[in-house]
Amino acid sequence: MRLILASSSPYRKEMLERLAIPFTTVAPAIDETPLPGESPTALALRLSLAKAMAVIPAHPDALVIGSDQVATIDGSPIGKPGDFDRARAQLKQLSGQTVEFHSALCVTDGQRHEINDIVTVCRFRNLNDDEIDHYLRYEQPYDTAGSAKAESLGIALMDSMQSDDPTAIIGLPLIALSHMLRSFGINPLTYGK
Repeated sequence: MRLILASSSPYRKEMLERLAIPFTTVAPAIDETPLPGESPTALALRLSLAKAMAVIPAHPDALVIGSDQVATIDGSPIGKPGDFDRARAQLKQLSGQTVEFHSALCVTDGQRHEINDIVTVCRFRNLNDDEIDHYLRYEQPYDTAGSAKAESLGIALMDSMQSDDPTAIIGLPLIALSHMLRSFGINPLTYGK
């Protein structure tokens, strides 16, 4: 069965390559606007399913992976900043705060769906302006929810991080994904043997 990652994210592609299973990527064309009253958890789950389902009609013989991440503070979603000024304001807001990252994951063959939300709780350090400015100039995390790339220098912004899956914070929870793939008959540890 062909494996497709329904994503244009280079981070998710790089993460999936760790499992050493051949796959292709297809960018899903979906509207990611939250529905009225939709919780961040529900949004992440809905979008991960929508991304996978947007790709499956053109690839009915494939197993498709969809994923989405929504960061929240006090239950309110935090988006991708897009530029330096918004990222700076975002990190000032997150300084000393606890942020939840909902990394939703869907695997489907078009008939059956496995779906899950893996939560990572991050406690940001109390950050000063010099730290924020240096980090943003160095990392330029403008395409990342919460303006922090935990897979690189962004880890230094944190006091602590808690999750059942350390890869979830990067946007593709590989422990959960491996479990889901096995339920569809693809075991990353024995694939290709």
